[in-house]
Amino acid sequence: MEKVEKKKVAVPLVFHGHSRPVVDLFYSPVTPDGYFLISASKDSKPMLRNGEAGDWIGTFEGHKGAVWSCCLDTNALRAASGSADFTAKIWDALKGEVLHSFEHKHIVRTCAFSEDTQFLLTGGVEKLLRIYDLNRPDAPPRELDKSPGSVRTATWLHSDQTILSSCTDMGGVRLWDIRTGNIVRTLETKSPVTSTEVSQDGRYITTADGFSVKFWDSNYFGLVRNYNMPCTIESASLEPKYGAKFVAGGEDMWIHMFDFYTGEEIACNKGHHGPVHCVRFSPEGDSYASGSEDGTIRIWQTGSLTREENDIVKTNGSTGKVKATGEVIRRKIEGFKISDEGNTKDEEVVGKNKDKEVA
Repeated sequence: MEKVEKKKVAVPLVFHGHSRPVVDLFYSPVTPDGYFLISASKDSKPMLRNGEAGDWIGTFEGHKGAVWSCCLDTNALRAASGSADFTAKIWDALKGEVLHSFEHKHIVRTCAFSEDTQFLLTGGVEKLLRIYDLNRPDAPPRELDKSPGSVRTATWLHSDQTILSSCTDMGGVRLWDIRTGNIVRTLETKSPVTSTEVSQDGRYITTADGFSVKFWDSNYFGLVRNYNMPCTIESASLEPKYGAKFVAGGEDMWIHMFDFYTGEEIACNKGHHGPVHCVRFSPEGDSYASGSEDGTIRIWQTGSLTREENDIVKTNGSTGKVKATGEVIRRKIEGFKISDEGNTKDEEVVGKNKDKEVA
């Protein structure tokens, strides 16, 4: 009888807490206190976690509709979120309190801090981009109103001199010159771009559109790599340290890892019970996180942690190399509006907000 080789199975750290689908994830850069992970969900409550261990720190409470986008500033001292309640909010990431709430006329789908942390960029169904000066939060924002469609993603490039944006209902990534407020170039794609990421070293722009993941030169904007995917992909992320591999997730509920240079699939990690909406590498590249329709966040080791290796993982989810100490976590939690991670009592609130979950 032929011996069947036992396949190694990757075992992620699994985090419950959101009561609805997880639609966005964002890692902070490495700070003196380690790095942090924030998640956005249709349950209206972004969550902050320790980026390495995944330990829950707190929940930002205040939105009244699905939260579509979230981010942290460079030092992880402030968080931002964009919501279906027609607002974008700035939060104190140490205390969990709302610092500013910016009213919009329609759903906010994306938000991003500038590299120098002085500005907040937002976009959404209104078909325009807004730039808020965080030193003058009560001042009217600058508006870039030439977007051809509803804004799905928006991010900063070139030390805040350029903005990249994509639309919900049409292909392409548009490059905006901040000085003139005009679109100066379009990176052409066949399908709408659902994910845009600038690599940690600033060399590449990673986009996901339909069945394709593309990599663009961020200075000359030429197409560097274009790989066909096994399913409709919603999000993709390039490994930040060496840039030799990338991960992608989408409709088939799996997390695929590929070789950047050849496009060969290196690993296929299964575990989610619904489509994968977002994947992001940690800033150190030794793990990546995924968020899904099933409401869970999973953190996967880049080296495909196996069942055998999983025995050495501590019961609290730490791999034994957490940089954020207990004192740091306590500082983050101090004054935070804490709610039960299970969030079972949030179902009633979510039901009231369901009519605001417009895609």
